[in-house]
Amino acid sequence: MSVFAIGDLHLAGGDDKPMNVFGEQWTGHDGKIQADWLRRVKEDDVVLIPGDISWAMQLERALPDLRRIADWPGKKVLLRGNHDYWWSGISRLRAELPQGMYAIQNDALRLADLTIAGSRGWTLPGPGQSAEDQRIYERELLRLRLSLDRAANLGGELVVMTHYPPLGETGEPTDVTRMISQAGARYCVYGHLHGAAGRNAFTGFCENTFYMCVSCDRLGFSLYELPLCGEFSA
Repeated sequence: MSVFAIGDLHLAGGDDKPMNVFGEQWTGHDGKIQADWLRRVKEDDVVLIPGDISWAMQLERALPDLRRIADWPGKKVLLRGNHDYWWSGISRLRAELPQGMYAIQNDALRLADLTIAGSRGWTLPGPGQSAEDQRIYERELLRLRLSLDRAANLGGELVVMTHYPPLGETGEPTDVTRMISQAGARYCVYGHLHGAAGRNAFTGFCENTFYMCVSCDRLGFSLYELPLCGEFSA
């Protein structure tokens, strides 16, 4: 079983939402992702998708995008991003998800020897942060704690997903990374960053956890295979 990750798919959500307004490299981006996915992913592999999956505003509008992803090989594990407005309730979402597709929210999932935990996250504290941003950030820390506590009960090799970057460009530790490290996660994949911010995103070890930004444009619209995981037993 191999483990892949790709975030920020930004599928159209049933609307004419051309992504090339963000740069010519986005022209036909969904087809590029699909082609790479079909070429490399096998049915028993796992694909982590850390948020910003569809531009849809309601779940009904997102379902065609979710079903499209579900038709591609592998087991898909979803995390909510800041643009996933269609993700309004986890119980309803799980009831609608196609077979082989999973969503994490305040909990964790074990697939074979792999355990996946995570939370969307938020903008890291810094100068000029509003009281509202601080409130949301603290709420996301709580949600991450709930997820990591559940993961601890499941055992297995722990991989964490966040949507927002859990650390800065230079890889300095944060409350988020300390929580992830203390949980024993070897890997954390995140998204959200595009363009120059994505190119400058931190890749490498912070404490004992390896971090990688997997926004799809940063990856050239190809899936990232976690290189240090080795083989998880199926």
